[in-house]
Amino acid sequence: MARDDAALDSSPTARRIIVGAQLRRLREAAEVPPAEAARAIRGSESKISRMELGRVALKERDIEDLLTLYGVHDEAERAHFLQLVAESRQPGWWNRYADSMPQWFQDYVGLEGVASRIQTYELQFVPGLLQIEDYALALASSGHPALADEDARRRVALRMKRQSVLARPGAPRLWAVIDESVLHRPIGGVAVMRAQIDHLLEMTRHPNIALQVVPFALSGYAAEGSFTVLRFAEPELPDIVYLEHLSGALYLDKREEIERYSRTLDRLMVDARTPEQTRQMLRKVRASL
Repeated sequence: MARDDAALDSSPTARRIIVGAQLRRLREAAEVPPAEAARAIRGSESKISRMELGRVALKERDIEDLLTLYGVHDEAERAHFLQLVAESRQPGWWNRYADSMPQWFQDYVGLEGVASRIQTYELQFVPGLLQIEDYALALASSGHPALADEDARRRVALRMKRQSVLARPGAPRLWAVIDESVLHRPIGGVAVMRAQIDHLLEMTRHPNIALQVVPFALSGYAAEGSFTVLRFAEPELPDIVYLEHLSGALYLDKREEIERYSRTLDRLMVDARTPEQTRQMLRKVRASL
């Protein structure tokens, strides 16, 4: 699925990764070892690795020195690189929420916005892209929405803003698999859960959104925790597995890691009820509330 240019332009995270991937190709083509590249920018091999993976802010001076080392002297090509660097340093739309979100989550938001496919497995909660505001607020406030502070409300506002990715032109394909327990965990109370299930039924009418539920009988076998796989149409952007924990997150992009989580998703989708069976289950749970 092709992505629209506007979506890519809105993500400095994606631009940074693209520049890094191009730098790696140039270095390998010039047969320059990482240690030599590191000396050229007065840095370490670790810095070169982080630059090529798109995990560190890029500096124009470093890019210019590396391009010279790699034999790139054409002024138009160098200008193109520097333009990408400038774009990678522009704040994303989520910057207004930076005081309410951890640094390690900002890269995820930037990548989510340019993904062509989002595959997610959730053990405890409705996936963030499918949550209603009251459900999200109950989570952000630890079950006390009436006492939610400004920080909690800003985190919820960010989550609601992220959901716009599913409705814009060239929207990604979202395929969510959730554990059946998610539907029976009364986040926010009965009224909120009714509204949340109604929302799931409505969202799964969209052609780019699919939801499956893993029944209790098969729960817990395929995966021990929640995870998300982001896939991209741009060849410079590697597929990424995102794993979140209480104090941070992991971004996995090695081929063997992607393949392992892809196989796990395949198993989960086989174990889960089909999208239509899931809709029937949602209606049944909704009627019992």
